[in-house]
Amino acid sequence: MFELVIAGGWLMLPILFCSVAVVVISIERYISLRTNKVLPNNLLGRVWHWLKLRQVTADKLAELRSSSPLGEILAAGLSNAGHGREIMKDSIEEAANQVIHKLERYVSILGTVAAIAPLLGLLGTVIGMIKVFTAIMLEGTGNAGVLAGGISEALITTAAGLSVAIPALVFHRYFERRIDSLVIEMEDQAIKLVDALHGDRDIADEEA
Repeated sequence: MFELVIAGGWLMLPILFCSVAVVVISIERYISLRTNKVLPNNLLGRVWHWLKLRQVTADKLAELRSSSPLGEILAAGLSNAGHGREIMKDSIEEAANQVIHKLERYVSILGTVAAIAPLLGLLGTVIGMIKVFTAIMLEGTGNAGVLAGGISEALITTAAGLSVAIPALVFHRYFERRIDSLVIEMEDQAIKLVDALHGDRDIADEEA
């Protein structure tokens, strides 16, 4: 493995850095975007229970806000529930925008890596071929070692760039779809809370 890195030239260093970034970000986002971490089970039901028992205090709201991304959205709505339906919805939307921004953290880096890793590989290919043609111009075609070295560097960087870009693209698309699914579910639960406080919906019936 180390020999391949050496043979690929200095452009293997940024490609390796990109590969480490893909692994670290993918693991971190996979853990952070788990359903039970973003959308804890029966959280909306517990909030409704607090409302029925009139237990929605500042401490409860702080606990709810720090519990999960969904809790942060519901806490924002509850904090403004007394100001009317539209104000409550606006506060939920504002909190949701902040939550979505947090959920999307680092995901764009995966897309960037997916775009630049093949370009780094292509640059390595160009540099390798330049070395080959320079060697041909200076020494002719008799020095097979120099020619092989340039061609090897060209092929290795291309393969390395693609090997990093393909997983990065796959994970980028996966996490985008994952976030979209979580956002839809959070919006649904937030709407249930608004309708329960300013409409005819009963959350207890929805959770049953």
